Amino acid sequence: MKNARAFWNKSAERYAKSPIRNESAYQKKLAITQEYLRPDSSVLEFGCGTGSTAILHAPHVREMVAIDISDKMLEIAEQKARDAAIENISFRRGTLEEVELAEASFDAVLGLNILHLLEDLDATLARVQGLLKPGGVFVSSTVLIGDINLLLRLVIPPMQMLGLAPYVNRFGKQALVDKLIGAGFSIEREWQPGKATVFIVSRKSA
Repeated sequence: MKNARAFWNKSAERYAKSPIRNESAYQKKLAITQEYLRPDSSVLEFGCGTGSTAILHAPHVREMVAIDISDKMLEIAEQKARDAAIENISFRRGTLEEVELAEASFDAVLGLNILHLLEDLDATLARVQGLLKPGGVFVSSTVLIGDINLLLRLVIPPMQMLGLAPYVNRFGKQALVDKLIGAGFSIEREWQPGKATVFIVSRKSA
């Protein structure tokens, strides 16, 4: 975890300046997510990065908690929130397991572009399940390392050795869906803007 924190701290400024790769897909994900948000919703986003998505969703909910392991990412996120006059986001540093959060306290949990960076996906899904209220939704957008072409997969290890890439979990779409169902979620929406990514809305049983 120390290495991951160092990697993302070092990458924060560059990450903040990077353009969204697929703007139309991003806007569609925002729109779908907001179908599940209400003015009285309490929402958690883990792996929030520089806070851009949390800031866009915040006006649609009562409160948001946004967490990330990177101090530098959160510094940028907090400044963005101040610049946008958004006051209902609480930014906290740490992993989903480290940050103290009340069980069954969130109407929605967002895990966007983060699941493939986790070493223990099963533990994360169990934690999300516990944090959601009955009937709450888990929204995830994930890179499918197991479904990208072989050449790209072969490039990842040397990039990691050079400090140019973080840890990545190599599951494909079916493995992710199986893990979500195994963790007690039902799949409500599934959309793939491309073979290498999937956007899923899953629900905790009531």
